[in-house]
Amino acid sequence: MLNEKPTWEKTLKAGLYLLPALLIIGVFNLYPIVKSFFMSFYTDYDYFEDTVYERGLDNYTYIFTDEAFWESMSNTFIYVLGVVPISIVLSLGIAIMLNQSIRLRGLFRTIYFIPFVTSVVAVSIVWRWIFHTEYGVLNYFLGFFGINAIEWLTDPQWAMPSLIILAVWKGLGYNIIIFLAGLQNVSKQYYLAAQIDGASKWERFKNVTVPLISPTTFFISIVSIINAFKVFDEVFALFGGQPGPAGSAQTIVYYIFNRFYQDWDFGVASAAAYMLFLVIFVFTLIQLYVGKKKVNY
Repeated sequence: MLNEKPTWEKTLKAGLYLLPALLIIGVFNLYPIVKSFFMSFYTDYDYFEDTVYERGLDNYTYIFTDEAFWESMSNTFIYVLGVVPISIVLSLGIAIMLNQSIRLRGLFRTIYFIPFVTSVVAVSIVWRWIFHTEYGVLNYFLGFFGINAIEWLTDPQWAMPSLIILAVWKGLGYNIIIFLAGLQNVSKQYYLAAQIDGASKWERFKNVTVPLISPTTFFISIVSIINAFKVFDEVFALFGGQPGPAGSAQTIVYYIFNRFYQDWDFGVASAAAYMLFLVIFVFTLIQLYVGKKKVNY
């Protein structure tokens, strides 16, 4: 059966099976991507009549000179640099602990995974209470160490750290599950051989665990960076529909959202969206280049 040559009849039959999925992908994925690309060049556009009076590069010129765009991009980079490394290190450490033979291991794995399957809005409501300046749990515990109450959600200096804390906590569950899968594929024989050679726990971790789970780490780093660049839900829900106090937590996707739904400036929003795509694309290429040299398959 596997050696049968493809024929037009079989190709047509396969195409018919794929047609429903291709239609959905085409209408809801490919068409918006192509349409927004062309829209990024609309400099004079009537949305209601779908009439374009003028095209050009003005939208790209505008965002390059817009302080709000660069501030949003800067906030996004700070968010990515804050969330991704901390999330990977923490989730790897917790995954290693959950991979040990401990009691209630299944319960702990479930508990850590719950944030990932919980609604961002519900989680954010809980964290708004945790971050509350006067009644929040976090400030209550910080008080034991003599630290004065911090205005997590109302002080522009603390808006981004509070967002990063929420995002790290929210994303731990998914990363832990992926790391656990990677750790369980590492043969015990490697650890036994290293132990016989007198390797300490740290040396076994550095020379056995880290190289052998590098494909898993590589996958998580790519997914985490892409998701971090696209952050929006957490900002919207944590700050009650605002991009933080004085716009201090406005990310690039929030900038696109404001341009699109508040200013109705579709061309600028589309141009900013494609700049974000370009940034993510460049970062992904860099990661793939580094991955070819550092990841052990």
